[in-house]
Amino acid sequence: MAHFIDRRLNPKDKNLGNRRRFLRRVRSAVKEAVDESVRRRKIADVDQQENISVSSEGIGEPHFQHDSKGGSRHRVLTGNKTFKAGDRLKKPPSGQDGQGGREGAPDGEGEDEFMFVLSRDEFLSMFFEDLELPDMVKRSLKEVAVSKPHRMGYTAAGTPANLSVSRTMRNAFGRRLAMRRPTNTEIQVLTQQVEELEALEKPDAARKAERQLLREQLDKMLRRRKIIPYIDPLDVRYKYFEMRPEPAANAVMFCLMDVSASMGEREKSLAKQFFVLLHLFLKQRYDKIELVFIRHTQIAAEVDEDTFFHSRQTGGTVVSSALNEMKKIIEARYPSALWNIYAAQASDGENFSGDSQLCADLLNSELMKWCQYFAYTEIVDETEANLMNSEDNGMELWRSYRQVAETWPNFAMKRIARASDIYPVLHELFARKTNGVSNG
Repeated sequence: MAHFIDRRLNPKDKNLGNRRRFLRRVRSAVKEAVDESVRRRKIADVDQQENISVSSEGIGEPHFQHDSKGGSRHRVLTGNKTFKAGDRLKKPPSGQDGQGGREGAPDGEGEDEFMFVLSRDEFLSMFFEDLELPDMVKRSLKEVAVSKPHRMGYTAAGTPANLSVSRTMRNAFGRRLAMRRPTNTEIQVLTQQVEELEALEKPDAARKAERQLLREQLDKMLRRRKIIPYIDPLDVRYKYFEMRPEPAANAVMFCLMDVSASMGEREKSLAKQFFVLLHLFLKQRYDKIELVFIRHTQIAAEVDEDTFFHSRQTGGTVVSSALNEMKKIIEARYPSALWNIYAAQASDGENFSGDSQLCADLLNSELMKWCQYFAYTEIVDETEANLMNSEDNGMELWRSYRQVAETWPNFAMKRIARASDIYPVLHELFARKTNGVSNG
């Protein structure tokens, strides 16, 4: 029996073709494992590689084997000195390696699992699949670091666009001085003297000898001028640039979420995917990002990430309590002059009557002056999303936030019913980065 497996190496010594075919075969199991990992992981660690376990069924490689019923065979079978025909063999003891017996299991049948490592790019590709991000944005988010060229002196080789005229002329001037290349002034003076002597009608012998000497000096200077060029290829210098990561800037991302009884597991799962996507984008601009989690019912509190997503505490809904808590934290720890502040808020749209206008006033008067970007997502049912044909319609909180969006260009709001709705919320932020407009 012969196995044929493509082991030809792709760039960086990886069998990319085989790996991709394998991932296509087990895509459903891998996608399920990725979704579970996103729910389990911390937001800051979501883009790390992952160990994935899938069923061993269906992962075998294709192979050829000989037909047992046809063909001509010549076999050499090994003999033995211990047994002969008719001997009875004892059954091998159970549980020993390399032997046929196995100990029974009391808890029913099981199935072997195959463990492999999903790389960072493969993990992110699976995560982005449901979000329906454009390919350009996917490639941008997979980049580990953003680098910019920095001046690092000069080099003797480069492109014409990087030519340093000043350094080239300085080198040429020093070389001409060192090699005593005749100057234009020296040649003009000598030429004028020769012309004056040649203009004499009846020069004496001394004048003729002087004229001949000056001609020889002029010819020598002209030959030396041709041999020693004004600019030599050795003089040319180009500006040299080295790619370096962008200088780190301080950034903080506030995650605000309503955890009242109406926010179930589906709503919290969509909210987490929204927070993860914003964090991945910010990670391209800042080497280090601090995360602040604020959950609220009728009261708000700063909590850790595990409590933020998994605590079962419920209650009423007063959204302004979360905005007030965010304001206190900024004033105490994150002054806007030193930090780039981003905020992402997730809610089902319900709020205590009369509190929504207070939220809008708080954003207009204080928070939006400090924030580089504030994104609000209202998580609704799919049927409810289909009924809402216009963004002008909505509950009291949505209508109040519409006033904020009309005043502040760095405020974005969107309804989310499925994972693919998340990207449009951040589309403006991606577009601003692509156009080169700095928020910092």
